[in-house]
Amino acid sequence: MNTLSEWWDTLPSLLPGLKVSFELLLATILIGTPLAIALALARRSRRAAVRWLGIVLMEIGRGIPSLVLVYLVYFGLPDAGIRLEAISAASIALGLNFASYTSEAFRSGLDAVPVGQSEAAQALGLSKRVEMQRVILPQAMRIVTPPLISWVIVYFQTTSVAFAISAPELMSTAHSIASANFKYMSTFVLTGLIYAFFSIPGSRLVAALEKKHHSPPKTTSLLVSAIRRRRPEKVENS
Repeated sequence: MNTLSEWWDTLPSLLPGLKVSFELLLATILIGTPLAIALALARRSRRAAVRWLGIVLMEIGRGIPSLVLVYLVYFGLPDAGIRLEAISAASIALGLNFASYTSEAFRSGLDAVPVGQSEAAQALGLSKRVEMQRVILPQAMRIVTPPLISWVIVYFQTTSVAFAISAPELMSTAHSIASANFKYMSTFVLTGLIYAFFSIPGSRLVAALEKKHHSPPKTTSLLVSAIRRRRPEKVENS
C-alpha cells in the first residue's frame, strides 16, 4: 500500500514529461513518415542511381543507433552553425531513424499492391500522380498500417533516449523526481508501467488489424473514386 501511495503522489509530477514524450512521438511521425514514403519510392525507382541512393540512405539510417543520431544532431550541428533546442534535435534525429526503418514497410506495401491495379488505372487515363494518390497508396496503407503501428509503439519507448540531451520527456522527468526524493526503484518502476500502459493496447490493435488484413480490399471502389476525383486536365489520351 505504501508503494501505491508513493505512485499516486508521484504520478502528477510525471504527467508533464509524458506530454512531452507524446509531442516528441508526434513530431517523429510527422517528420519520418513522408521521408519513409520518399525512400520507399526511391527504392522502387527504375533509375539505378535513385534506387541505390535510397538503399544507401536507408542502410545508413538503420546502421546508426538512435542515440548516436540524437548526439549528432544536437552536438554536431552547432559545428556547422546550426543550433537546435533539445526537443527539435531529438525530433529530427528520431524522425530520420523512424524513416529508415519504416521505409521498408512502405516499400513492401507498395510492392504488395497487384500490378493489375496500376494497369487498370493507366488504361482508364489516370495520370501517374493521381494513380499513386488515389489507387496505389490507399491500398498500400491498408497493408502498411499494422507494422507502422508497431514501429510507432517502439518509437514511443525510444523517445526516452532524449533524456541524454536533457529534453524534458518522461524518462528525464522521472530521473529528476528520483534524484530529489531518492526513491529510484519506485519512480522508475512507475515510469516503466506508464510506458507499458500505452504500449500494450497498441500491440493488441496491431494483432486485430493483422487478422482483419486477410479480407480482400475494395480495389474496384478505389478505382471508381479515383476517376471521379481526378482533375479533367490530367486525363492521358493513348
